Amino acid sequence: MNGRLNEGFRGRTKSYAAGVIRLYVKLPKAREEVRILGNQFLRSGTSVAAHVREASRARSDSEFASKLGGAVQEADESQLWLELLREQCSISPALTIPLENESSELIAIFTTIIKRTTENSSKARLGDVS
Repeated sequence: MNGRLNEGFRGRTKSYAAGVIRLYVKLPKAREEVRILGNQFLRSGTSVAAHVREASRARSDSEFASKLGGAVQEADESQLWLELLREQCSISPALTIPLENESSELIAIFTTIIKRTTENSSKARLGDVS
């Protein structure tokens, strides 16, 4: 365990960032629209892992939930860039769909963790924790 999130989960988000980099390298950046969307995607996609790293070192439940909230935003933004690359720039679905799916899964996981953290934190404030 390394902070609030286990090493396996941190590794999963790092692998996601690595997948983002691998796709970015394959994009045909001679096309201006692909270059612009690709740069946005690279930034948001790699930020997911950075937010998870920050969250794992959070000093409070509220800071933890906030940092994971940032990861949700970045994963959702990454998903948008992937969809636009596929739908509007004709980037092969074989390249985008795996990362689109992983974005969705990560968003669902982050959302669940945030919900549980805030619920537990609220219970603790009210003295309801058993």
